[in-house]
Amino acid sequence: MNQVLGTPYQYGGTTTSGFDCSGFILYVLKKFDVDDLPRTSQSQARIGTSVAKDDLRAGDLVFFDTFGKGISHAGIYIGDGQFAHSSSRKGVRISKLSDSYYQDRYVTARRVVDEQSYSKMVSE
Repeated sequence: MNQVLGTPYQYGGTTTSGFDCSGFILYVLKKFDVDDLPRTSQSQARIGTSVAKDDLRAGDLVFFDTFGKGISHAGIYIGDGQFAHSSSRKGVRISKLSDSYYQDRYVTARRVVDEQSYSKMVSE
């Protein structure tokens, strides 16, 4: 994931030339053989298993309501209260769930990575 930090935001982007938030998730999880995810953050928030915020593990997807109209942003939890995401202002970056902006807009988390993919993910 470190190799894509700083990649610029691009609406609809799914490649290293630019990512939107859900495109970034698709790109990263495909590296761990998770390639059956829907394209949008709203759709991604409806798959997998619901996870309580206190039970998050690396690879879980976290979702936010940034416009007040339902889920509009997503990222990948990386541990230690942090998540990686493609921010529309700053591109791919790491933020804290405890940042007031994200804490106030947090909606849900979903586990879409199976144990085998999770093991591969945490070993890299």
